[in-house]
Amino acid sequence: MSNAFLDVVKGRRSIYAIGKNVAQSEDQIAALVKEAVKYSPSSFNSQSSRVVVLFGHQHQKLWNITQETLRKIVPEAAFGATETKLASFAAGVGTVLFFEDTQVIDALQKQFAAYADNFPVWSEHSTGIAQFAVWTALAQENIGATLQHYNPLIDDEVKNSWHLPASWKLRAQMPFGSIEQLAGEKTFISDEERFRVFK
Repeated sequence: MSNAFLDVVKGRRSIYAIGKNVAQSEDQIAALVKEAVKYSPSSFNSQSSRVVVLFGHQHQKLWNITQETLRKIVPEAAFGATETKLASFAAGVGTVLFFEDTQVIDALQKQFAAYADNFPVWSEHSTGIAQFAVWTALAQENIGATLQHYNPLIDDEVKNSWHLPASWKLRAQMPFGSIEQLAGEKTFISDEERFRVFK
């Protein structure tokens, strides 16, 4: 079966070796991210996802913040590996920060009290969909990326550094850049373990 969308989905991989040699301008990449998030579905059309795109020294600043935050908690003997890993993210051209606006979630919980417990869960669905949409859109443009989670360790510093609303809850960080080394072969568990079809 041939499906253009699935072909793009299959091309999205975790690319850890990234660089700054992308063909697109910063404005083009920012527009791509904006459109991907804008058209990502959310429960009750809540549109709770929020995004910050960092380039240049702002991108570097994020990974400096992360490095100094981790330096305080990672044992010195193990910090070399951590530093190398963070440097690989900083080597890219930018980072997308994904947030969920808790103010939106709180309002929905009050408006639809019967579903109150579900809205935080549905919020996580929304950010996951937005992350996948951005990641796949970048992959289609031959831009490599990975998804990182240094939240909540860096949350306060990130909000303070970029003067973000208190209601924005950081959910993930996506460093991206040119693909300097392809991902290895992807392995899969058997379809029988994951899928069941009843007719």
